[in-house]
Amino acid sequence: MLTRVLVLVLSVAAGWPVRAARLKDLVSVEGVRDNQLIGYGLVVGLAGTGDRRQTLFSAQSLTNMLERLGVSVPATAIRVNNTAAVMVTATLPPFAQPGMHIDVTAAAIGDAANLQGGILLFTSLRGADGQVYAVAQGPITTGGFSSGRGGNSQTVNHPTVGRAPAAGTVERVAPGIAPRGTVRLQVRYPDFTTAARIVDAVNQKFAAAAHGDNAGLVSITIPSGYASRTTQFVSELEAIVVDADRPARVVINERTGTIGLGKDVSVAPVAILHGNLTVEVQTAAIVSQPNPLAQGTTEVVPQTTVTTKEEKARNVVLKQGATVEELVRALAAIGTTPRDLIAILQNLRAAGALEAEVEII
Repeated sequence: MLTRVLVLVLSVAAGWPVRAARLKDLVSVEGVRDNQLIGYGLVVGLAGTGDRRQTLFSAQSLTNMLERLGVSVPATAIRVNNTAAVMVTATLPPFAQPGMHIDVTAAAIGDAANLQGGILLFTSLRGADGQVYAVAQGPITTGGFSSGRGGNSQTVNHPTVGRAPAAGTVERVAPGIAPRGTVRLQVRYPDFTTAARIVDAVNQKFAAAAHGDNAGLVSITIPSGYASRTTQFVSELEAIVVDADRPARVVINERTGTIGLGKDVSVAPVAILHGNLTVEVQTAAIVSQPNPLAQGTTEVVPQTTVTTKEEKARNVVLKQGATVEELVRALAAIGTTPRDLIAILQNLRAAGALEAEVEII
């Protein structure tokens, strides 16, 4: 029998003071962003776990590489059991300079069974604009393994995806927009109240320097004293403490039985009446055997039994000013299961007694 566990996540108990956060944790600077890189490469040195002949592009790629190195070999004469074609991906951090090392990930795109022990050959990594921003080469490490053959085999984790730590080398300066004259802050979770508080906090430190464009963007004029010290100015901005505001929200994950309740979730006066009806249908196969001297035949006769069980309704009454903690305790006191609690919360929201957004993931 599978037992489901109910997990309730309370961000902050009702009545506690709002937890302040640094501006660094609430916003990102416009233009300061990661960039995704992608490339096609070959992993060699595999112990017979590479691509098979069905993967034609592995042999073609290996043939082209050998030809560039001065070795001419027909593609049909190459066995690629020790070679695997892979897609190589990496993340180029902001302000990455040529010569910096980055981690890369290689994932098999053919029918290779395992990349363990392989070496990624020289691979160009391109950005969305088609330009080469990094190159990668080095040994591949996998977080799993596969051993055995046929029906007697065991696989742990995912051996067809590997990582090459620090195998990528940046060759071109990462694209980005350096702040000049104005710093634009993008609020990670757009909210008008949070944006207004950011503006107030910045203006208290740098007089009349900030204004809110909308719920997700705040523009700040760089003071004349920091005209040549933009880095120091952004550093001081990131250290400013702001009380962020969040909408009241209930997040439900029915698959895992996890329910997240924010501190601002309030419950109006309401009565909860909850019961459970169980209908169980059992079918048993009974063999009907005739007497030895009879002319009948042996047959299987199904016998069906229907059982109905209805529990008494359990009720909970919440008065004016009820908190999230009281709601959770009351529902737990009547033995509410995860599925029951999810149904109750949805009914409370439909009845207008739960002043919060209900999000199901």
